Amino acid sequence: MNKEIIKFLRKSHNLNQRDFARIVNCSYALIALVEVGKRRVTEDLEKKVKEAFDLDESQIQSIAAIIKSLGEGIPPFM
Repeated sequence: MNKEIIKFLRKSHNLNQRDFARIVNCSYALIALVEVGKRRVTEDLEKKVKEAFDLDESQIQSIAAIIKSLGEGIPPFM
């Protein structure tokens, strides 16, 4: 999991950083720092995000593929 996945999940659920942090049970500052690249996504944060949003590794890979497609200008198939 990386900062792009964190930001994608937050925005796709229409959450601000504070609400996302509250749901994930971590500090708002951590989410803010992760999103700007000043902190990395730790195993603990990844676990909390997966639990909070009921995600498995396959779903994380799918989100990563969508983000990659968006970065290449290719619309994702939904």
